Amino acid sequence: MRRGAGALLLLLLVSSGPGNTASLPGQSQQIRSKALKRLLEVFGMEDAPPSPHKVRQPPQYMLDLYNTVADADGVTKEPDLLVGNTVRSFLDRGETRNQQFMFFFNLSSVAKSETILTAELHLFKLRGRPSQDPGQHKHHLCQVSVYQILDNSTSTVKGKRLLSTRVLPVHDSTWEVFTITNAVYDWIRDKDSNKGLLVSVQGLAGEQLNNYIHFATGRDHHSSKKPMVVLFTDDERRGTATSSSSIETPFLSEVTLHDKASQSRNTRSLNLQGCQRYPLYVDFEEIGWSGWIISPRGYNAYHCKGACIFPLGQNMRPTNHATVQSIINALKLTNGVATPCCIPDKLFSINLLYFDDDENVVLKQYDDMVAGSCGCH
Repeated sequence: MRRGAGALLLLLLVSSGPGNTASLPGQSQQIRSKALKRLLEVFGMEDAPPSPHKVRQPPQYMLDLYNTVADADGVTKEPDLLVGNTVRSFLDRGETRNQQFMFFFNLSSVAKSETILTAELHLFKLRGRPSQDPGQHKHHLCQVSVYQILDNSTSTVKGKRLLSTRVLPVHDSTWEVFTITNAVYDWIRDKDSNKGLLVSVQGLAGEQLNNYIHFATGRDHHSSKKPMVVLFTDDERRGTATSSSSIETPFLSEVTLHDKASQSRNTRSLNLQGCQRYPLYVDFEEIGWSGWIISPRGYNAYHCKGACIFPLGQNMRPTNHATVQSIINALKLTNGVATPCCIPDKLFSINLLYFDDDENVVLKQYDDMVAGSCGCH
């Protein structure tokens, strides 16, 4: 999508609102539907937005991560804070444990085309419980091992694969993180291979401590402490979405058919002001997306407008090419040479925190969504 057409699309959506399909003369419901579909594609959702979900609290980790990488409007604070452009969280869906720490996470919403960067198992470790065995109280450290379950014979070496192991203080109560990337590689390639994870707790001498050391499950404890897999991926979407002339053309046609006198007045007005950046607020509630987006509620995309006529001052941030073009236009040295265009010359990314169709919480970063400054080009 060209930058000008992208700003036009957002203006079309924001000005119309969900219940106002005639805010631009000649605008039809079909055009609005195409606009919303195109905006979904920009946000990497090819078919339809996730369904609205009942209000529930997102994992605190995901809220903290969002606040770390984005400001209040969702604009990225630093481009390198996030590994990849997508972070997904999956809560434990296991039902039975058989006195073992067994967890299951449904990762079917991850596309095979996404590049898996790293995957983490987040467990909230509880303080060691009192035991009738006096020998248990002498333990100050324990070894926690995470296994990928390969088949139902978890008691055998062939039935599981060691993913991560760490030595932890027995009496601490805190979140612990284990790397499980190799298991997730397998699960994404073949979803039927996902049989869950097994966590084993032993003393440093090898004795079992499963009845002494426990992890919060979300059923027996507050849901905020539920076991969680956090997956960092990259879908290799960089820059604005691929152009689609069949969809862009109607938008341009709508503006072309707009009231000619109004356009003439606007042109005269713009000629009085140089190229500048103006607000363009995208309200997700107005678009009808507030049911699944957690943060932000909207963001200021900004847009550029104004004249780029000779002479171009440095405040218009002209390129050398734009300066030469403005001179050729002013002197009429060549027919058909227009004045340079007022467009964004710096673009920032934004971040969305939202629920997907499986009620997983996703943090996704989208490039080139905010005009940081404008210039004549």
